[in-house]
Amino acid sequence: MIIQGGYNYYIVVLSVIIAILASYSALSITSKISNSKGKMQLFWLFAGALVMGAGIWSMHFVGMLAFHVHTAVKYDVWLTVLSMVASVVSSFIAFYITKPQYVSRLKIAFGGFFMGSGIIMMHYVGMEAMIMPMDISYDPVLWILSAIIAYAASYAALFLFLKFRNQASASWLKWVSSIVMGFAVCGMHYTGMKAATFTGHEQMPIHDHAASVDLFLLYGVTVSTFIILLVSWCALFLDRHVLERMAYEDSLTGLPNRNEMNRFFDTYADDEELAVLFLDLDQFKAINDTLGHDIGDLLIQEVGSRLKPFSNVDLQVFRIGGDEFLFIIKNCSLQQAEAYAERIIKEIKKVHRIEGNELYVTGSIGISVGSIQHTERSSLLKNADTAMYKAKGLGKNQYCIYTEDMGVKEVRKMELEKDLQLAIEQQQFYMVYQPKCNVRTNSLVGFEALIRWQHPRLGQISPGEFIPIAEETGLVIPMTKWVLLEACRQCKEWQSQGIYQPISVNLSVRLFQTDNLTELIPWVLQETGLEPEMLELEITESMVFHDINDIILQLHRIRNTGVRISMDDFGTGYSSIGLLDRLPIDTLKLDRLFTYDLDTPSKRAIVHAIILMAEKLHLEVIAEGVENEEHIEFLTELGCYVMQGYYYGKPMKNEQIGEWIQDFQVPEKVSS
Repeated sequence: MIIQGGYNYYIVVLSVIIAILASYSALSITSKISNSKGKMQLFWLFAGALVMGAGIWSMHFVGMLAFHVHTAVKYDVWLTVLSMVASVVSSFIAFYITKPQYVSRLKIAFGGFFMGSGIIMMHYVGMEAMIMPMDISYDPVLWILSAIIAYAASYAALFLFLKFRNQASASWLKWVSSIVMGFAVCGMHYTGMKAATFTGHEQMPIHDHAASVDLFLLYGVTVSTFIILLVSWCALFLDRHVLERMAYEDSLTGLPNRNEMNRFFDTYADDEELAVLFLDLDQFKAINDTLGHDIGDLLIQEVGSRLKPFSNVDLQVFRIGGDEFLFIIKNCSLQQAEAYAERIIKEIKKVHRIEGNELYVTGSIGISVGSIQHTERSSLLKNADTAMYKAKGLGKNQYCIYTEDMGVKEVRKMELEKDLQLAIEQQQFYMVYQPKCNVRTNSLVGFEALIRWQHPRLGQISPGEFIPIAEETGLVIPMTKWVLLEACRQCKEWQSQGIYQPISVNLSVRLFQTDNLTELIPWVLQETGLEPEMLELEITESMVFHDINDIILQLHRIRNTGVRISMDDFGTGYSSIGLLDRLPIDTLKLDRLFTYDLDTPSKRAIVHAIILMAEKLHLEVIAEGVENEEHIEFLTELGCYVMQGYYYGKPMKNEQIGEWIQDFQVPEKVSS
């Protein structure tokens, strides 16, 4: 006997609502899966699978309760649980396969297959869970149609998940998609139910009333469903408004932080031009050190509040650490980026009034423009950073646009930095020596030892290029040790050839910071056998401003051994005139900057004042950059007689020294 069943349409509507709500919750959760990492990603995978799987299962179970066949129906507990497990596990597998940012069609096919198979299994295992005095058979055509609908619904669900997973906020389009998914899932269920034929047993008890619904089961499933949905919505709300704020918002300024910046680049897929502006405050460290970190934090807050109004649909402002801020502007030309940079600099340099202090800071901005479809985001950020440092080097309080020339220089700098260590190990450096002469006695008074680098592939590298890199990396310490040993060894070798001339070596401030310079110098002299009075160490005047008392103490110890000390490039950096009476030095070396402009009365007056001051302090004066007889004439008139420059000799290798000395002594012999 074939039994014709019927539906309670109120419960049918409830099943459709459950399917739609579950679909919307799953769409919302998928935005967290691909944007999370590690354990959080696994959490959202389980949450999405649970919500989607449990939602589909609940819709199926409520749909089953809506169907009545005029007889008592119970459900096998284990088969019912198995049907739910099938739905959740298949959803998890589908989400796991499609969780990467970029998903191939093959992965979508696999994911849709697993999800569709899970829905089919869930439905028909759920049907088998029905305990009743009837047998169930299926129409093959309708059964296949229900399977096709299940796979189609699964593929549609995955497509929508991939489309909306980068849109965490609610939108009408997401609701429309949820309705489509909900009706697709319901369509599979009710098509499967239509495929079923119920054949009753003989003497089967018949209930004539159409409302024979197990209300306890109905309420239990409905309440459980809404609890799952409520938990998922609460988790999304907590994540979006609490956890997300903690993870993606800077606690000090309220601006998006570095994590949010990384998420922007992870999810941004358009091909339009982006402008990246890297802002670094110029005087922040001085304010932080003098007024304290509390004032520094308040200043950062004030700067952040001034930068917030720049944010709009196409412009995002991030605080990425310390006193560094980043601006990302969508669909922005170079001219627009420059206009933004000018406005930002103008806003930053306005006076900041913080707890009774009037603070003035400026900003340096680097600009990089490009598309992340054609350029890696790391390149855009690195280019903006490079341009920012260029702006600082040009005097701060300005912006600088990244150019290919900057990129070439940066690449070359990185290459030289990488090769410097190898250059020390493979002894690619060599020494040259430039003579120093006394014009009054027409005699040689010493040599300055200078390091040179012959790169095996790039050729001759200028000291002005590789020494700053060595300073930054700390490689200048082993480099200077090698120079000291080589120069002292060479000076001792000259003595064996009858050439008794002192040698001078430039010192880096890095050696003073190692706290073993006072042990290094005696060791070098002992190792080479050179007398202390034959060695002169050259320091720069800006060096003494790192830790003046410690450096003076170290210089005293070195000078007490008999080694001479000279101050190189005097008058070019911070003026150290006020410290000259404290510094244990023997010589001042006038920078070539003074020599080039000696034809001007003002420059001659400055040089003359320095020479008079040196005489009073019993210091010798050496002029650098002497290239012609006019320089010699001016300097001798001013009272400077020891000179160094191309007029007397360029820096030369040891093999050229002997010949140069013979040529230099010829005029003296002729004149006698």
